Amino acid sequence: MLTGKQSWTFENKPAILSTGVSGGPFEAKGNLADDFDILHDDLWIGEDSYEKAHKVLIEEAAEKAIEKGNIQKEDIQFFLAGDLINQISPTSFAARGIGLPYFGLFGACSTSMEGLALSAFLVNNNGARYVLTGASSHNAAVEKQFRYPTEYGSQKPPTAQWTITGAGMAVVTNQENRTNSSVSITAATIGKVVDMGLKDPFNMGGAMAPAATDTIMAHFHDLGIKPDHYDLIVTGDLGKIGRATTLDLLSQKGLSLREEQFKDCGIMIYKEDQPVQSGGSGAGCSATVLYGHLLNEMKKGTYKRILMIATGALLSPLSYQQKESIPCIAHAVALEYENK
Repeated sequence: MLTGKQSWTFENKPAILSTGVSGGPFEAKGNLADDFDILHDDLWIGEDSYEKAHKVLIEEAAEKAIEKGNIQKEDIQFFLAGDLINQISPTSFAARGIGLPYFGLFGACSTSMEGLALSAFLVNNNGARYVLTGASSHNAAVEKQFRYPTEYGSQKPPTAQWTITGAGMAVVTNQENRTNSSVSITAATIGKVVDMGLKDPFNMGGAMAPAATDTIMAHFHDLGIKPDHYDLIVTGDLGKIGRATTLDLLSQKGLSLREEQFKDCGIMIYKEDQPVQSGGSGAGCSATVLYGHLLNEMKKGTYKRILMIATGALLSPLSYQQKESIPCIAHAVALEYENK
């Protein structure tokens, strides 16, 4: 099970049974709109605060994942999820309504793969038959907390990224309950906190790139495989600057990835003419792109094996105000699809 220093291999091949993906109006205009289950035409989603709207996104994605899995909520043993808002309040309030045994997670934008890795671990070791897991973000709620309210109209530098409005949820199950369209979870690499001293909250991609590099290197070292083992290697939300930086750092360490093999969810999700500076970000970024677009492509046969690395900047408004640097982390999960 433990492979190398920081990786797990899942001999029993837990699988993603079903997913649910919800999004906002900006995502509805993006590249991957067709891969969302639910899209809203305004950020309020009928609520009187952005945080409450955020909660609705989570509830909708969870409900859709359970519905598509053709199971009942009562069949699920645990719910593992998180977001970016103080004390992961939207997720915890959603968990109140969902009513399942709950692990609240905070890994910033790495939360989606933290949850998926832990869910696979639970299922692989017979700790659960079904686990619901995911992550989410809401542009207006996150911007208000970490930078400036949207209404303030502040300008952003080219290094900044656009927090996506969306939630991605998945039901993870064992071999016994999987279907022919399920995608297996074969391995996971748990990242270490890496802090290179960057302090600019408008350059998250640059701050997170060393953590992504560290986890990718650890994954291949622990498992004893080469990059060509995967059809696609995808980071969560490094954006254009972070992706380019990671490619350079990997090359310096002797690991060269082909440009077309190495993609980033934050670049994939929006169109070139959308004003997102360096790309998309947020805890919902990797969750929506993986649980929507990428799994759909795997089931079409476009990709057989994907390595998904979600990256997170573990800062807070308090740490920024105290002029601390930004500690970062990345978690990787390996996925494989075989149509049986």
